[in-house]
Amino acid sequence: MLDFKDVVVDTPQGVKYHGKRLDSNKICGVSILRASETMEQALCDVVKDVRLGKILIQTNQQSDEPELIYLRLPRDIKDYRVILMDAAVATGAAAIMAIRVLLDHDVPEENIFLCSLLMATTGVHSVAYAFPKVKIVTSHVDPEVNDKFHIIPGFGNFADRYFGTEA
Repeated sequence: MLDFKDVVVDTPQGVKYHGKRLDSNKICGVSILRASETMEQALCDVVKDVRLGKILIQTNQQSDEPELIYLRLPRDIKDYRVILMDAAVATGAAAIMAIRVLLDHDVPEENIFLCSLLMATTGVHSVAYAFPKVKIVTSHVDPEVNDKFHIIPGFGNFADRYFGTEA
């Protein structure tokens, strides 16, 4: 988990508020492009000095296997707690590949947090089985994936809907 420290803040109303503050400035957000870019602004709003990395993984149309297309990570990412953002995790294949890339860059498994807006049960189980030390955070888990690897009921192509690029 992320470490927090106790703090006391003087509010504009002259009242002291007792709360928590992140006890680390070594946080890196890594988005799996393209849909997960939608999560970056919220992370930047909460963690002001967060560093960002990007991974593009696409499914090979012949093999249906994920392929690493693009990678840009901070040079010293191994020293960070990494919030891996994947807007929708269906089978978990892209998330698993992205986690392997982070491990290849010496990020300890226990320092990886997979954050998703929506996951399918299959994706949760696949990631948790492959990487039991990775922490998984999602807002909802849908029950199934169809034959086209779409989450059911799901929310469709999140990136197209968010960016207004639906066909």
